[in-house]
Amino acid sequence: MTETVAREWLAGLSEALEQRDLDAIDDLFLPDGWWRDLLALTWDLRTLRGTDRIRGMLEEHLDAASPSGFTLTEGKPVALVEPAEDVRWIEAFFDFETAVGRGRGVVRLMPDGGGWRAWTLLTALQELKGHEEHAGPRRPWGVEHGEQAGREIWLDRRRREQSFEDREPRVLVVGAGQGGLTVAARLRQLGVDTLVVERNRRVGDNWRRRYRSLVLHDPVWYDHLPYLAFPPTWPVFTPKDKLAEWFESYAAAMELDVWTETELVGAFYDDAAGTWDVRVRRPGGEERALRPAHVVLATGASGEPRVPEIPGLEDFRGTVSHSSGHPGGEAFAGRRAVVVGACNSGHDIAHDFHEQGADVTMVQRSSTYVMSSEHGIPLVFAGLYEEGGPPTEDADLLFAAFPFPLLGELNKQTTQAIAELDRELLEGLSEAGFAIDFGEDGSGLLTKYLTRGGGYYIDVGCSRLIAEGKVKVKQGVAIERFTETGLAFADGTSLEADVVVLATGYEDMRETARRLLGDEVADRCTPVWGLDEEGELRTIWRDSGHPGLWFMGGNLHLCRFFSRYLALRLKALETGLLPEASTARAV
Repeated sequence: MTETVAREWLAGLSEALEQRDLDAIDDLFLPDGWWRDLLALTWDLRTLRGTDRIRGMLEEHLDAASPSGFTLTEGKPVALVEPAEDVRWIEAFFDFETAVGRGRGVVRLMPDGGGWRAWTLLTALQELKGHEEHAGPRRPWGVEHGEQAGREIWLDRRRREQSFEDREPRVLVVGAGQGGLTVAARLRQLGVDTLVVERNRRVGDNWRRRYRSLVLHDPVWYDHLPYLAFPPTWPVFTPKDKLAEWFESYAAAMELDVWTETELVGAFYDDAAGTWDVRVRRPGGEERALRPAHVVLATGASGEPRVPEIPGLEDFRGTVSHSSGHPGGEAFAGRRAVVVGACNSGHDIAHDFHEQGADVTMVQRSSTYVMSSEHGIPLVFAGLYEEGGPPTEDADLLFAAFPFPLLGELNKQTTQAIAELDRELLEGLSEAGFAIDFGEDGSGLLTKYLTRGGGYYIDVGCSRLIAEGKVKVKQGVAIERFTETGLAFADGTSLEADVVVLATGYEDMRETARRLLGDEVADRCTPVWGLDEEGELRTIWRDSGHPGLWFMGGNLHLCRFFSRYLALRLKALETGLLPEASTARAV
């Protein structure tokens, strides 16, 4: 029955779209239903809620996009999902085409008035017709058999490609972390000449050089990179040095053109020509001029360290660093450490200081959402990113098919369930004077990450240390100044310290653009991160506000997923399928 319902609904949608019958499309959706489109119709990342907004989007884009052929994806399950009493929906994968591409999607149908209407619909572009990825049946041969004079072997070809002596890159990616590597891998498979520049000595050093005890808090099933999944022997939680080694191997295996020990030292955008004039400094001080059409800043959504201006810093006789430059607590055994900030990094660093034998105090300036890894991770990722879960690409589509605002609403129940399992831990934190919250309107971790990029801690042990008094807490009191021996607070108290680590977060990625590309470029960019009025993340992976400039970043999951859409957008621009003056909305 469920398969028949889904097939008939998709047939009705396909017919209504081809006939441009917007009234019929209205009838296929719940009045407050959702349509999320990832490039397929709008060439942007859009979330429309309600039939009026869906109609407006279709009136603007339907003729140009010409979506058609909505059919169930062969071999994929059609499921009846019943998460609670009196709540149920049919969930189905489908395929479709547009004038220029092919897509996949997910529809969730709810019973309404004796029939079934769409609660959520996802349409996601997967490939461009005539410009498909060089993968699977289109993979390269790797050799030309037979007699060939002057044959260029693979190693010689790779050296020539990486040198860029005979051509200009069309895309220059700044940064070889997960953002830079994933978008470069996608672009290579689309045949777009891409150069990645990385200021560190080796690919992976952005992780390798961080504090020694750092381990990812996200599980392995959530963190795969495109094309090359972690092997089944990989640990659930990845140590940072192991991840660094994987990044280096990934760049080699995916044949990415990366220049390490290379810094961007100057850039000018030629509006008339539609290209950048970029200067980079290579090892030994050599400078190279490049003229890419696009620059992708992949220096991390956590870009420029946010360092609060605290008077008296010059008087302090101890050591001060931002968490991004903290090497670890090994040198501070038996000494007094203060960590300013109470999110993931602050907790991890405080935990490390304690294990190294330091006397640690955490300064918590505002409340923090806390969930244990033990209870939170299985519930947050249940059914998607877990052992035996669906294939990663299917899980990504199922996850994306819940628009961010709706996902925040659905997470409220999950947040309550996690809090009940974590009751003893949370009570211990409160008794220790640590202020906890449950996210915006009780929505937990996800909304905090999407709106702030922080404000939470996935507990892997530090919360227990706080509850037991092994890590002390100074909560809710502003720092007034540094003294020679520590910190003075607005309430007249003070903390003695030999080392202070500022785990105070990061600035908007526009500040990285300002540092690297100048004020004129940065001032044309729109704010990066946080949700826009539709509930999509602002600017990142989308139009930046400045032609030819793109921002790429996020955790491994977001980079894996959204690198596809940034790469497809760039390929469409390069091939003329999408003119520069596109109809994509301003962010």
